Amino acid sequence: MAITQLSAFLENTPGTLYRAVGSITEAGVNIRALSVADTKDFGILRIIVSDIKKTKAALDDNTVTSETPVIAVQMSDQAGALKHILDVLMNDDINIEYVYAFTGAMQGSAYVVLRVDDIEEAEAVLTKNGIKTLSDEDMHGFLA
Repeated sequence: MAITQLSAFLENTPGTLYRAVGSITEAGVNIRALSVADTKDFGILRIIVSDIKKTKAALDDNTVTSETPVIAVQMSDQAGALKHILDVLMNDDINIEYVYAFTGAMQGSAYVVLRVDDIEEAEAVLTKNGIKTLSDEDMHGFLA
């Protein structure tokens, strides 16, 4: 059950992120999760949003975007929860390209978003080990 992440390539200059987030907000889109990776000249804004279509329309026409399937897992907000998920993936040689995590609205809940080299295999391994992956609908319901 991969979820959809939107990536936007933004110029690494003062105010660029502010304007992008402002445009998304003005479009009435809720940003559920966000990560920014930067280089000297550009940054990659990775976001999970309530409406990808509106988000793409809200961003500047010159902003390059792409949709990427990623895995999201709900976990407890306690020490060792993330390590357990990483252990399961490592034990089956699943390569993690990047990860970001955030706490949830419900007390004691947290989420991790993972970009892996083989989503189907990773989901099967996680499921086999009793770890449920989330769908786009799950993410919107949990984080509403």
